[in-house]
Amino acid sequence: MRCINFDKEFERYLSVWMKEHAKEYKNYDEMEAAMPDVYADFLDTPVNWLGGAKPGEYFSQFDNAHQLVNWMEDYFKQRIPAPDMLLNRIAELGLAAEESLMNLLKKEKATQEIKMAAITLLREIESVAPLEYYIGLQAIREEGEDELADNALDSLASMGEQAVDAMRKALPLASPNGQEALLTVLSDYPGDEDVFQTALRLFHERRESVAILADCLGKLGDERALPALMALAASEETPYLDYIELRSAIEALGGEAPERSFDAEDPAYEAMRSMQ
Repeated sequence: MRCINFDKEFERYLSVWMKEHAKEYKNYDEMEAAMPDVYADFLDTPVNWLGGAKPGEYFSQFDNAHQLVNWMEDYFKQRIPAPDMLLNRIAELGLAAEESLMNLLKKEKATQEIKMAAITLLREIESVAPLEYYIGLQAIREEGEDELADNALDSLASMGEQAVDAMRKALPLASPNGQEALLTVLSDYPGDEDVFQTALRLFHERRESVAILADCLGKLGDERALPALMALAASEETPYLDYIELRSAIEALGGEAPERSFDAEDPAYEAMRSMQ
């Protein structure tokens, strides 16, 4: 399928529009505020480069989900921005696109950018087919940023209770980073002893993740976490931002956080104070 660069076509449209309408605006800010309306007009204007179709409606004529997913892949391969209208059309076709998106997600040579798009679309069509694949991405997490795993984690969260049992089973086998990621979702479903014990253990072991794990313990709602939270909140070595999260968790569990004083040596505290 032909991959038309809709972004470049809009740039041409905008260039003509600015020449015709620039004098109608007092400054750049006013002109910038008009951009959403200009783009809407672009989408709703029949154009020759689409055989007389409107850009906003062009992809609506295609009903083959497999064809559209392949078309999206071609856009990425050719390094042409995939049009939102194409992505929206795939999402509109719903679960009819599920198999093709899953194949793309598991394709060995697919780039991360393509896989990110596939994950986002699978989430939009509310597919649970990639559940195990997403959990696998969490289980092997290493240190540092992982945008693909983060996107998959958002999808696990959106699946709600459908994902909980599988995530609980994977928790003991995951890497420490994977356990932490899974806990950020599982903490919304309190009551499981293994989940609580894992969160409490990581809270003691992962000093760099105190804020995240304190939030998890607060949401899990188990008062047995209070002594550990209170002790760290009282420590003079605990920085201001961590203390704020610890205090929130303590209060969520019905406790009262120890009072602390901070000074200019804590850059986060100083920055917050300067904003008040």
